[in-house]
Amino acid sequence: MLELPPITWQAVLLGLTVALCGYVFSRLMNWATSRFLHWRGRSDSSRRVFAGLVQAAVIVVSLGAALTIVFPSVKPVDILGGIGLFSLAIGIAFQTVLGNMFAGMVILARDRFRVGDQISLKDHAGTVVEMQLSHTAIRTFDGRLVLIPNSALHSEIVTVQTGFEYVRSTVVFNLTIGTDPTAAREVALNAIRELPSVLSDPPAQALFSQVGTGTIQLDLRFWTSARQLDTKEAQDAVIEHVLGSFAGNGITIGTPPLAVQLTEIPEADNEGPEEQA
Repeated sequence: MLELPPITWQAVLLGLTVALCGYVFSRLMNWATSRFLHWRGRSDSSRRVFAGLVQAAVIVVSLGAALTIVFPSVKPVDILGGIGLFSLAIGIAFQTVLGNMFAGMVILARDRFRVGDQISLKDHAGTVVEMQLSHTAIRTFDGRLVLIPNSALHSEIVTVQTGFEYVRSTVVFNLTIGTDPTAAREVALNAIRELPSVLSDPPAQALFSQVGTGTIQLDLRFWTSARQLDTKEAQDAVIEHVLGSFAGNGITIGTPPLAVQLTEIPEADNEGPEEQA
């Protein structure tokens, strides 16, 4: 017969008291960790995840202490050894999940982007709507929900469009070769300065970049708010106003000539098998 260690009501009550105090202390540590990370300027997702991890660690320790009180024969070393073996088995069985979780911890600790930022990864771009330990959810600009594993965000190149307050856009115009460059530059800059969606600081630039056989290329570079919709609306307004100003000042838009390269097709070998033999 299996003999169980003696259990007393006093030990059970003391163990329950330790577990309850541990739970209350874990809540306190959750609050303290969240306040500390808030003071450090961390994001809401970072505060929520790391405060939850601290709370879970305190609860595990308090439950282990309660078990050693209720069952005196159970040593803390035995509990730690059991936890170690269990963790090893879990790690082998769920390598991908744990990899995503550790990557999520690194991403949240770095705090390079947050919920509400706009990011792009390979073919996916959109606004971050949720950050968890295992994945990050984004809403694409066409309204679709994409769940990205955190391991991919950690190992691939991620572009944070809203990482800075302003971004620069470029609109290209091909002007006819007889256009006065100085006048075209001044007309384009004056048209851009009238747009409220284009920032005045840094100022817009009009730079001639290429000269073709029938056109000269004018690059209009300007700064706008970093969000995707703001940049698209600003580009639309710049094209509309600059084209109108060009038309009102007699500046014409040209079309670059289409270059066609002819290659000589080698003659086929007309020798038959018998002649080659």
